[in-house]
Order: sequence, then structure tokens, then C-alpha cells
Amino acid sequence: MGKTMMPAAAVRRAWLIPTLILLAAGLAVLSLATGQVPLSVGRVLTVLGGRGDAVAATIVLDLRLPRTLLALGVGAILGLSGAVMQGYLRNPLAEPSVLGTSNAGALGAVIALYYGLDFAGGATLPLLSVAGAVAGLVPLMLIAGRTAGPLALILAGVAVSALAGAGISLALNFAPNPFAAVEIMTWLMGSLEDRSFRHVAIAAPCLFVGAVLLAWDGRALDALSLGEDAARTLGVDLPAMRARMLAGLAIGIGGAVAVSGAIGFVGLIVPHLVRPLTDRAPSSALLPSALGGAVLLTAADLLVRVVPTEQELRLGVVTAVLGVPVFLHHLLKERRGW
Repeated sequence: MGKTMMPAAAVRRAWLIPTLILLAAGLAVLSLATGQVPLSVGRVLTVLGGRGDAVAATIVLDLRLPRTLLALGVGAILGLSGAVMQGYLRNPLAEPSVLGTSNAGALGAVIALYYGLDFAGGATLPLLSVAGAVAGLVPLMLIAGRTAGPLALILAGVAVSALAGAGISLALNFAPNPFAAVEIMTWLMGSLEDRSFRHVAIAAPCLFVGAVLLAWDGRALDALSLGEDAARTLGVDLPAMRARMLAGLAIGIGGAVAVSGAIGFVGLIVPHLVRPLTDRAPSSALLPSALGGAVLLTAADLLVRVVPTEQELRLGVVTAVLGVPVFLHHLLKERRGW
């Protein structure tokens, strides 16, 4: 009796997670080796192994490792958030910013920049960014209510996003001097330049807690794909699920925006890239989306350092340039399917 061969789709699913992990690890090593002072991959691996010279250790561990860790972590939470949002709202265009969390977090950081606040040992901007994202959750819960569906949640998110966006525009309009306005605009374009382990310490707890809360209801997302009534029949507590999702989104995205600024398109396109390689159940796209987000943002951050420019490109600009063509390609592909 001949051997049973696995279908091609099953083989792709089996290799998806290991491939993404290897890609993330490889890009992380390249990120540690790339910069104004190039290092060989072997030299980087020697430092990571606890050996190597003092100069290479300082460059890798003190200067580049925090940036690389943040690229992986921020990318992961953006990709995971996008997959959760698309699964919960049953909308392929959903992303973390659709509920206003990104704008609310950005407004908190803009307030720190506008007033030149510098308490808490230089951690003021990240802390206010996280506080802004969490504060944006309060009106969202009050407007949406306990029994509101996805449409009410989206409309409430639009209101929060518009209000936070108006606050950002107001800060730019009344900036006390041109330098403050330029600093705000530069931060809003997103970057991981000159990040330290202090930023990692601020972002890591938020990213971890946010990821746990977002991934908590993977099976409930599968049930919700059948409709809210079917999900309730299957025992899903929709209000509790929505509360966990919103809290995870606010904490996770708040921590990401706190250290990277506003970065778009990662949460939108990554689930579209990985979903065809899964069984298309919402829960099966969560981990691949997190890993895919880490891969995409680390690759984008690597790109901003190798493109020869007088000033380093902004990470949010690069993700938009990379994301729009990919998204349009998949949109046209889906349209042909329709």
C-alpha cells in the first residue's frame, strides 16, 4: 500500500510557523549587523554567544539590540491586532486604528511633545502615550455599550479617532514654535531610531499583556464567524470577549505607539498575506499574523538603514510604501474571486 501524500495546502500550513520564525530570527541578526558601522553576521553571533570584543558588544547589545527587539515586538502586536480586529468585526479592511486606539495613543505623546514635559526620567512621552490609548478605551466602552454589535463599535471608534485626530491637529496649529511642530510631525511618521532598553522596559509589559488579551479568545472568533447568535448558542460571552479585546488593543497598541510613533498598514496587510496559507479560520491566523508582523516591521526597519539618504527614512513612511501595493494586489485578487 503506497504512502499517503499530504495535500499541498496542508504542507504549507505545516511549514508556515517554522518559516516565519526562521525569517524573524534571520532578519533580527541582519538588523544587529546593519548600521553606520557594519558588522559581519559571524561577529554578531559571537557577541550574542557571550564572547567577542568590547566594541562589537557595545554596538550590538547597547545600541542595536533594543531597536531590534522593539521592531519584533511592535510588529507582532500590530499584526496580531489586525488579525483579531478583522476576525471580530468580520471586515477585511479592519486594522488597529479603526477603533481610534492609535490616534488616542498618539495624542498622549503629542501632549508630551507640545508642553515639553520631561519628568519620570525621560519616560514621559511613552507613559502618556499608553495613558492616552487606555483613556480612549473609556468613551469607546461607554458609547458602544454592553449589547452593541460590531457596527456600533466601529462608529464609536470613528468618533474617538476623529476626536484624537482633532487634538493632534490642534497641537500642530498652536505649536509654540516651529521646532515643536517639526518634532511632533517627525514623531507621528514613526521611527525606532535611537531607542534604548528604557523604551524596551516601558513597551514590553504593554505588548505582552496586550498580546495575551488579544489571543485569549481565538476559538471565540471562530464561533463568531458564524454570526453573533450562533456564537451565543455555542457559549461565547460576547460582552466579556469584547471587553478583553478592547483592553488588549488599548494596552498593546498604546505600548507600541509609545515607542515607535504612528505606524500604519502592518495590521491591515499582514493578516491578508498569511491567511491564504492557513485554513482561514480566524484563530489559525493569529500566531502567523503576529510572526508576520514581526518579520515585516523588522524588514522595514532594516530597509530604512540601508537606503542611502541624508536623513534616515521614517518607518511609518516605509510601511505605507510597502503596504499599499501589497494591499491593492490582494484587493484585486479578491475582487476577481468575487
